[in-house]
Parts: sequence; C-alpha cells; structure tokens
Amino acid sequence: MSFTIATETPLSDDVRALVQALNAFTLELTPPGYCHHMTVEQMAQADTTLFVARDGSGAALGMGALRRHGDGLGEVKRMFVKPEARGLGVGGAILARIEQLAREEGVTRIVLETGSNFDAARRIYERGAFQPCEPVLDYPPSAWTAFYAKAI
Repeated sequence: MSFTIATETPLSDDVRALVQALNAFTLELTPPGYCHHMTVEQMAQADTTLFVARDGSGAALGMGALRRHGDGLGEVKRMFVKPEARGLGVGGAILARIEQLAREEGVTRIVLETGSNFDAARRIYERGAFQPCEPVLDYPPSAWTAFYAKAI
C-alpha cells in the first residue's frame, strides 16, 4: 500500500478520530493516571506540528507530531498507526518526517515518552536509533512508562 505524509491541522474530523483511537488504545494498556494525552486543541498550538499519513484514497492511516520545547529540544507526540496499516512502514516514515523537520529547525535532541508495554512503538523508536533514557521533561517515572532520546 502506498501512502503520503503531510502536515495537517489536528482539528479535522479525521485527526480527531485518530486521537480517539489512540486514546482508547493507550487506555487498554495503561491506567488513566499514567497516560499523558495531548488534546487536539493542544496539538493545534504553534509549538506543535502534526504529520498525517494517508493512503491513495485519502483515508488517514496514522499520525505523529513534533512539539518544540526550546533550547534545541523537541518531543515526539501522539504517534499512532491504525491497526490495518501496521507493518507497512507508516510509523517509521512519520517518525522520519518528524526528525527531518526537527533537524531543519535546529533541534539537537528529540525525546519521547511511551508506554512500557507498547512493544510496536518501542520497536519503531529503536529502529529509528532512539535510545532508552531517564525520564524526560516533567513526566514522572513509573512502571508504565518508557523514555527515549536521540541526538540529531
């Protein structure tokens, strides 16, 4: 399956549906107190750029965002690929676009927080040369979270 990736507004119905699916997925695997969900309204702020992958018919397959924190620090947020599109390289391609934009903007380090039991997500990050690290930003450490970082 071929797909394209472009920056989009998080306020569209397609993205809202992806966010709802992501939130439902994370809540199946992680207690609510350990989920760090960013709303579409937060994703629409100037410090965040959202990438959406779409198939040839225009259907949304997945998403991921770059959130900027200043001082050369960027964060990967809201990575999600629909189950039917997993294994097609969508997540890795979105992550590469996030990293490309970060590099173009002078970000020197990208960090992220993900679920410790989100095995597919962890594989994508590790394939993208992200390394496990200590807790980042203001995320509290827990048995439910894993942290990654990459110098770029």
